[in-house]
Amino acid sequence: MEKFTQHRGIAAPLLRINIDTDAIIPSREMKLVSKQGLGAGLFAGWRYLDADARTPNPEFVLNQPAYAQASVLLSGVNFGCGSSREHAVWALKEYGIKAIVAPSFGTIFYNNCTRNGILPIVLSDAVVRALADEVSADPQVPNLQAQRINIDLPGQTLTSPSGQCYGFDIEVTPKTMLVEGLDPIAMTLQRIGAIDAFEQRHVTERPWLG
Repeated sequence: MEKFTQHRGIAAPLLRINIDTDAIIPSREMKLVSKQGLGAGLFAGWRYLDADARTPNPEFVLNQPAYAQASVLLSGVNFGCGSSREHAVWALKEYGIKAIVAPSFGTIFYNNCTRNGILPIVLSDAVVRALADEVSADPQVPNLQAQRINIDLPGQTLTSPSGQCYGFDIEVTPKTMLVEGLDPIAMTLQRIGAIDAFEQRHVTERPWLG
C-alpha cells in the first residue's frame, strides 16, 4: 500500500448527505473479481447520462473541467453509509481519490478507506462548506491553484487554498497504517517474530495438539 504523508490536490465539492456505497459504485458495476477496472463505474448513476454507453453527465462535478483532476472529495454527513462493499473504496482509489473530507462517515466504509490507502478526514459541516466555497469555480474554467488543498497526515492538518489551517483527529492505528503504507496483513507481519515465538512455545508446551 502506498504511504500517505502529505498530499496537495484539487478538491471537488460533492455536498450531498448520506451518499451510500451503492451510489459510489452501483452493484451493476461490480462485474469483476479484482480491484482493477472499478474506477470507470465510480458514481456511475450520477456521472453518466447513459451508464451503459458511458455518456458523461456534464452537470456532475467530476465531469466538469475544473475538477477533472480532483484527488480530494468534499462531501456531506454519513458518507459511505449503506452496505459494507469494499468495492466502493477500490473504485475511489482507482479513480485517483486520495482523501475524503466530510462531517461523518459510515463506520465500515471509514475502516475500509484506511485499510486501502484513502484518508477519511472528519471536519464539521460548517468547515466542509467553507472549503467547498473556497474551491468552487466556474466549472468550465479550471483554476488549479485556487482549488488545491494541502493535507499533512503526520501533523493532522488540512490547509485551504487561502491558507486557513484546520486540525483533524485520527486514531493511532489507522494513522500508522496510512503513514507507513501498511495494510492489515502487513501490520500483522510486523509482529512475525512474536508470532513465530508463540508457535514454537505452543508446540513445546502442548505437543499433543500437534
